[in-house]
Amino acid sequence: MIRRTILEWEAIRYGEAPDEIPAVAADRIAAVAASSPLAGRGGGGVLEHGRTALRARGVVGVIAAGSSSLEILPKIEVPGEEGTQATGSIRRRLVHMLAVALDLKIDAGQITTLDWQRDTLLEILIQLFSMKLVDAVRQGMPRRYVGRADDLPALRGRLNVLRQFTAHAADPSRLACNFDALTPDTALNQIMKAAVMQLSRITRTPNNQRRLRELAFVYEQIADVQVSALRWDQVVLDRTNDRWRALLNLARLLLGSRFQSTSAGGGEGVALLFEMNVLFEEYVARMLERALADSDLHVVSQGGRLYCLEDTEQRQVFQTRPDILIKRGAQIVQVIDTKWKRISSRIDDPKRGVTQADIYQMMAYGQLYGCNQLTLLYPHHPSAGYDEGVINRYTVNASQNRIELFSLDVARSDGIVGRLASACRTRHHEDDFAE
Repeated sequence: MIRRTILEWEAIRYGEAPDEIPAVAADRIAAVAASSPLAGRGGGGVLEHGRTALRARGVVGVIAAGSSSLEILPKIEVPGEEGTQATGSIRRRLVHMLAVALDLKIDAGQITTLDWQRDTLLEILIQLFSMKLVDAVRQGMPRRYVGRADDLPALRGRLNVLRQFTAHAADPSRLACNFDALTPDTALNQIMKAAVMQLSRITRTPNNQRRLRELAFVYEQIADVQVSALRWDQVVLDRTNDRWRALLNLARLLLGSRFQSTSAGGGEGVALLFEMNVLFEEYVARMLERALADSDLHVVSQGGRLYCLEDTEQRQVFQTRPDILIKRGAQIVQVIDTKWKRISSRIDDPKRGVTQADIYQMMAYGQLYGCNQLTLLYPHHPSAGYDEGVINRYTVNASQNRIELFSLDVARSDGIVGRLASACRTRHHEDDFAE
């Protein structure tokens, strides 16, 4: 089995060495990647399939084709760690970001049992799902009353008068009954079975295979439903089965649009992929909600939706959608735009790598939303030579608007809520912006 791991925007050359990938395996992996919805119109949004190497772009996850797989991890600096130790720490931080962004609620006990340095992201997520599902079914499979209709020798529930006097007019020995039956064959259990069966075909680690085989036996009496036909809208979570919420979120991740089973390049393949720009934004928004929970501020993600322009026919065009709005009641007090890219040191670039397009976008937000506190939030990289937190502050000429650059160290999980809260404190005085 061929398994390789690289970081986003890195390249891996074709070859037989441990730090290379055989050309045949690379072709198959690139074909699966090109069939992903994240690949874009030209098919190169996930991987650049070059003449001498595969190059990752700003998408992370796992792409597998046959017995070969390529894992792409985010560029997160972990001070003091190298090699497999650093790789394991990056996987752990990525899973943490996914858990926060997608509300997966992973227990600390389960985290400690995972082999972060050896297993790929996909195998880790499959292990988490299978372990949580084993624990859940040991406490009892959820059941619900479901409406049934059947012809019975004795009355059960209510008599279906119309059917009784049409279908059974000549044979009254059978009664047309409508009744409620307590059954485990519910939409929730059908989703769990679909996840178990799909993951059984994908996993390559013996422990995951064993757990999923055991779970397949438990769910043997549940109806087989195609993934595309699963009725997510019929799942009802209440206080009696709320413990299944995290499992449902994990199943949605592993069966949803981020996870594709494809037939490409002459073979079967799977891809579990995430755009880091989107994941970083979702992660920051969720953490900000926690940071502001006890304040009079609240978070609106992907809100606003005001239009920039109006044409000659008074039609609104060019809708805006800021990543995060911080609001006090109905008033917008801060606009935050997240950017998953590296900020340069001042020595390398006086603008620190911030593009004019980013600045123009923030200036437009300030004008449209009547907000003078504007923040560009980036991931922190210690090697860039600056501390986590405020990197720089600017005043927009001929206005009261101020743009702040802020960095967040996603490699550190300790106190991250408090550290992120400092990015959204509202300011009303010029002195607050003194260097």
